[in-house]
Amino acid sequence: MLDIKQYIEINSEVRFGKPCIKGTRIAVQDILEWLSNNMSHQEILEDFPQLTNNDILAALAFAANREKIATLVSV
Repeated sequence: MLDIKQYIEINSEVRFGKPCIKGTRIAVQDILEWLSNNMSHQEILEDFPQLTNNDILAALAFAANREKIATLVSV
């Protein structure tokens, strides 16, 4: 299992505090959108050579963890 903290950081001065891949301005949200638009891991890595496959997996793990701890609010 990946240690997400090795790959993801939140810095209020980078992308308005969105969770990003460490050392980049690439947000977890960006990676999720690329994957949801049917980009493969390989295509993402070719387009963004500063990323690694573990960065992509960490973004997915981060999103899964957020989903797990999200609280549903009824209106």
